[in-house]
Amino acid sequence: MTIPPLLTLQNMALTFGVTPLLRDASLSVSEGDRICLVGRNGSGKSTFLKIAAGLAEADSGDRFLHPGATVRYLEQDPDLSSWPTVFDYIQSGLAPGDDEHRALYYLNSLGLTGEETTGTLSGGERRRAALARALAPAPDLLLLDEPTNHLDLPAIEWLEGELKSCGSALVLISHDRRFLSNLSRKTLWLDRGTTQELNKGFAFFEDWRDDLLEKEVEEQHKLSREIAREEHWVRYGVTARRKRNVRRMRELSALKSRHENHEKSQGLISIEQAESGKSGKRVIEAKGLNKSWGETPIVRDFSIRIDRGDRIGLVGPNGAGKTTLLNLLIGNLEPDSGEVRFGTNLDLATLDQHRAVLHPDWTVKDALSPGGDHVIVGKSSKHVVAYMKDFLFRPEQAGTPVHALSGGEKARLLLARTLALPSNLMVLDEPTNDLDLETLDLLEDFIANYVGTVILITHDRDFLDRIARRTIAPEGEGKWQIYAGGYSDMLAQRGEDVAARKAVRTSTSQKSGSSTASKTGKRKMANKDKYALEKLPREIDALTKKIGELESELASPDLFTRDPDRFNSASKHLADAQAALDDKETQWLELEALREEIEAETAER
Repeated sequence: MTIPPLLTLQNMALTFGVTPLLRDASLSVSEGDRICLVGRNGSGKSTFLKIAAGLAEADSGDRFLHPGATVRYLEQDPDLSSWPTVFDYIQSGLAPGDDEHRALYYLNSLGLTGEETTGTLSGGERRRAALARALAPAPDLLLLDEPTNHLDLPAIEWLEGELKSCGSALVLISHDRRFLSNLSRKTLWLDRGTTQELNKGFAFFEDWRDDLLEKEVEEQHKLSREIAREEHWVRYGVTARRKRNVRRMRELSALKSRHENHEKSQGLISIEQAESGKSGKRVIEAKGLNKSWGETPIVRDFSIRIDRGDRIGLVGPNGAGKTTLLNLLIGNLEPDSGEVRFGTNLDLATLDQHRAVLHPDWTVKDALSPGGDHVIVGKSSKHVVAYMKDFLFRPEQAGTPVHALSGGEKARLLLARTLALPSNLMVLDEPTNDLDLETLDLLEDFIANYVGTVILITHDRDFLDRIARRTIAPEGEGKWQIYAGGYSDMLAQRGEDVAARKAVRTSTSQKSGSSTASKTGKRKMANKDKYALEKLPREIDALTKKIGELESELASPDLFTRDPDRFNSASKHLADAQAALDDKETQWLELEALREEIEAETAER
């Protein structure tokens, strides 16, 4: 017997003003489904999820909810103002027969008591309360819109575990790649108002999407060539029977209409680096930093040397002192003891997660070019509208006030404002908040090509793995430990997540195989790592040369028509070589960071 879906949306269409947001969007959710809903910022994901929750209506289409099925919806920005306390808010979401103790369990697990006054909650506390309200009734279907926003890493990993073990069907919207990959089994892509389904989790989505977009471009090229052939026939072809001519003219008109009405996929942000002069080799050197708030030690005896080109990640629970440590390192806060020395010729640019620099009454134009029509990007000048387009703003949005922008638009605006500043030291505090996956990719590429130094605070594990060469994590009681590599590397070396409070021991390092300890207690690199560090540059050079040769061969305009098998073979070899190069460069960077860390420890002794 076939069990009907819990929820079905068919052929949903919705237009705001004259702009179609949804054209033909469908969704089917059955028991046990784990579906991630993905798409660009502004594609209509949140609106579609609201329609699924029954909180918004489409202009057309059918919605069916299985009789008796319970649904709970988590919105991006929950409003708790109608309830005096958090527990009142949670209780309002419970139906008769729901277990009140589950609500208390989730409140306590998320660090709340229920007695908090709703009007004084931070964004993170509102999100935790809303999560407890959604999870407590154990619904048949959970619809979660950006559930990890404003959560720290321990809370994200706790939530991931709870959702893995819960019996509810899930539909998730999130910009957190690791979260989506670990939880999803199906992927629904909302693109240009329509949906396409991949019967696999998010880990397989991006390759699938890129293949579809590539085929779409090829199809448009074929259509263009077909139109050109038909137009040539109209002008120069031998006259046939009139009836046949009329038919071909109708077909040509239909082809042109298809081509002209095809809606291209949304473009990508164009990120241009505003170059500054090169800084000195040493950027920041901190020795023996100590800082306490009252009787509570926040930073205790911390030392680090940051050189030009370093990529440093800071992780830890909210309240662990990440921002305090960061402010000590960049000179915004005086330590109780210890010293910080700065290198020469430093130009600092900062991106603040709270977006405090964006005045709510500013327009987009005011934020980018106060008092003028041009933006200075490094040494070049660009008209403000052209610069807005680089970050996917429409020209008519120049006069839009900041307070009317969506979270993603505010994130892009702050990014545009920050990256226009010439810098060689960039400090990014939660830069991934509200950015879609494609923009995250471009930000990652920008940081990879940035000629300066980057210090990054983030709760995005995947982003940290892709960016950081060293990761700083709290060990409790003011102690901070430096690990080679990103978040996954930190876990491998430490053997514990960021919620842990005990420092990693030498035995853990021995198990990881990336360093050994001598009888004197000093760490040293394993012989295999020393050998790899010597061998990898030669392998990287060889792969770079091979990639150049393959790219030159594929650049030949007639290769595909002359020898399609060779074209396909060369394309595959190029993709394999690029993947191998990425792996070897990452391995070299991690080993080089480990070598520098061990040398720094030796020098401190």
